[in-house]
Amino acid sequence: MGRGAPQRMSARCVMVLGTSSGAGKSWLATALCRHYARQGLKVAPFKAQNMSNNARVVASGHGMGEIGSAQYFQALAARAVPDVRMNPLLLKPEADTRSQVVLLGQVSPELSVTPWHERSDKVWPQIAAALDELRAENDVVVIEGAGSPAEINLMHSDIVNLRVARYADARCLLVTDIDRGGAFAHLYGTWALLPTQDQQRIQGFVLNKFRGDASLLAPAPEMLQARTGVPTAAVLPMWWQHGLPEEDGFFDAHSRPSGPVSRTVAVVAYPRISNLDEFQPLHNIPGLRLQWARTPADLAPLQASDWVILPGSKHSTADLAWLRQQGLDAAIARHAQQGGAVLGICGGLQMLGEALIDTHGIDGNAPGLGLLPLVTQFAPDKTVTHTQARFADVHGPWSALSGVSVQGYEIHHGQTQAHPAMLAAGAVLHEVMPGLAWQNGNGQVLGTYLHGLFESPAVLQALFGAQVPTLETVFEGLADYIAQHFNPGALDALLARD
Repeated sequence: MGRGAPQRMSARCVMVLGTSSGAGKSWLATALCRHYARQGLKVAPFKAQNMSNNARVVASGHGMGEIGSAQYFQALAARAVPDVRMNPLLLKPEADTRSQVVLLGQVSPELSVTPWHERSDKVWPQIAAALDELRAENDVVVIEGAGSPAEINLMHSDIVNLRVARYADARCLLVTDIDRGGAFAHLYGTWALLPTQDQQRIQGFVLNKFRGDASLLAPAPEMLQARTGVPTAAVLPMWWQHGLPEEDGFFDAHSRPSGPVSRTVAVVAYPRISNLDEFQPLHNIPGLRLQWARTPADLAPLQASDWVILPGSKHSTADLAWLRQQGLDAAIARHAQQGGAVLGICGGLQMLGEALIDTHGIDGNAPGLGLLPLVTQFAPDKTVTHTQARFADVHGPWSALSGVSVQGYEIHHGQTQAHPAMLAAGAVLHEVMPGLAWQNGNGQVLGTYLHGLFESPAVLQALFGAQVPTLETVFEGLADYIAQHFNPGALDALLARD
């Protein structure tokens, strides 16, 4: 830039902090992205570090990379093109004490073996640079924190909450889940544990998931403001069916079907389950019930018209061992033998095969469930790509997919192919998408590497004759919701220049 050229003002940064995990940071940040985008502002989301096995494929300086699903959806809500700078550090748990570290979209073997307390200083320059670039390119950056900013044992190594807030000079909202109880204590305690300089960044408290008459909260918000100087900016009523995938992809007993149940879809909930957000559209299918399967008893009531889904896994062999320990292997096989449909996606596909082979120390070796004559070998290089494909002739309960064009994404180390010896011995295998999807002889069992199948309107129409709300509809609904429930002027005040 020349000496006389005008300096572009950095974007105003708005940050959503929470009193705990699950308080509502992700969906509120998504709503803010759309709210500000609707004002004609150029908006980008940002989360310095995300720990999640829900990831999406986005553009990076190295072709394609990964970011957390929450930031992917926030980018779409902001009407921005998702890229790796929006979530520069992604931790994908592989075990209780080990995570695969993804820096700016790419797996970093070095950081994956670096102790977490040493990792912060190593990655901060890249995190700060990513934020700097987003601030230079946008009018507003909506930043999401992680967990709680008041973890006093972690503050010295924090790179996602207070350090980011200070660096970005962010104005912050502090959100809590009032449905859990103790909300005012959570808000006050979090605020009180922050250093004075950071207390002053909190511009408003947000009470999320409130059920009942908000007037009954008085005088607690006023009393809290008297102690902290921070007003309650919004009381957000409980909203079960907002349509946005939960950050961790989980659904619960509140996910009830609309109308009489005609089909149950049981998703096997192994410990390292991943990419659950792709099932969110199934919530909106009339007459379809989604449920977890953690024991054989969960599958016992299923009928032949019901489905079992083996979703993605961050550690296929470990989750396969867990599945066997629960006795779910026999229960899944029995469901298929009785005419029920079984679908495996990515890691679930690998489990359905005959064997998983690891000569590089990626995932481990294990016999598969033997429901498809396939063998998977794990490769050091990770496949991370967007994919467009078309189903060939599909059989059995999946026959409606025949000829349907789909687009989705792949994230996997495994390379899967037909088991030559089994085919030579007479096993039947239908490859219904080249290198991506296979069926057994009678068509009951289908496996695919393609994530995002149920996010395709064509697939939902073919399988269910259903149309579900688009993401655009969801984002607009979120923006309408916060515009309705936030105090007048509170959201605009977050952008005001001093």
